[in-house]
Amino acid sequence: MLPSMNYCKIMSKIVALIFLSLLISGCAKKLEYKTIDGFTQGTTYHIVYSTDKPDSLNGVVDKVLADIDNSLSVYNDSSVISRINRGEEISPDSLFIVVFNRSAEIYNISKGAFDISGAPMFDVWGFGFKNKEKVTQRDIDSIKQFVGMDKVKIENGKVVKSDPRLSLNANAIAQGYTSDVIAREFDKLGIVNYMIEVGGEIFCKGVNSKGLDWTVGIDKPIEGNVIPGEDLQEILSLSGKGLATSGNYRKFYEEDGKKYAHTIDPRTGYPVTHSLLSATVIAADAMTADALATYFMVVGLDEAKAYLAANADVDAYLVYTEGEKFQVYKTSGIKTIKLK
Repeated sequence: MLPSMNYCKIMSKIVALIFLSLLISGCAKKLEYKTIDGFTQGTTYHIVYSTDKPDSLNGVVDKVLADIDNSLSVYNDSSVISRINRGEEISPDSLFIVVFNRSAEIYNISKGAFDISGAPMFDVWGFGFKNKEKVTQRDIDSIKQFVGMDKVKIENGKVVKSDPRLSLNANAIAQGYTSDVIAREFDKLGIVNYMIEVGGEIFCKGVNSKGLDWTVGIDKPIEGNVIPGEDLQEILSLSGKGLATSGNYRKFYEEDGKKYAHTIDPRTGYPVTHSLLSATVIAADAMTADALATYFMVVGLDEAKAYLAANADVDAYLVYTEGEKFQVYKTSGIKTIKLK
């Protein structure tokens, strides 16, 4: 019996579809994962991304880094932020405005615990608190007069300061923001898989070369574990979000047998005396994660946990001390991968 006409038509369509599928798969270019590494903002950056094109994205990354440096670097005398700190009447660029506005929002959320005008409070203590005993209340009070984001605003396209001595330093948020800006440029180019890390602050999207979410290692919170990545306690799984870490349980000072992080509370002008030593935060963008991690390090474990309980869209991995031991608190949204 000859096949029916309908059967023949169906079979011809199937053959055509198989041929078309093979043709498409044969013509499709294989995605290659490339890396870009370098130095910026006094730290390093590491970028991994997938592409089917031979050209690298070094030029795209270099331009973003140069733009950030010319806008937000206090180490660049000709940057926008340096000129504003000197009292020059210039119009801030879009990069500065975004960071300023987000910093002001988190300043209000944190009730002043996150403050990009607080650098003079940090400077008076010196690196590592070596001159800790020399700082007096009088020193603190004199600096408080020109610290606080309630003393500065953007008005009619200009930065207006109520005290000309007030200065801004965006280091606690700029690296996270840099990762976000590079990510946006990658999105414009149609890059679907990437991991961007600037000074430890990360934004990632899509999957890694193994087809899995990107991974970030958390070092074991033990003394003597001085090389990042050598002795991991946990590996976090991440995609489509920003991650930032503030504080470091490798660096702390001891007083009366207790360990404290090298963190200054800009509201009081004094070192914090709580148990939180390190805060890793995951948020919708790396800029927000960066600022919140700093905020948590100022207010400590209890207030950080209260914020997390009220904001389900933010997750955190917190390292703190309990007696002589290091402990970990993590929110339910933290995704981990079993160590081998």
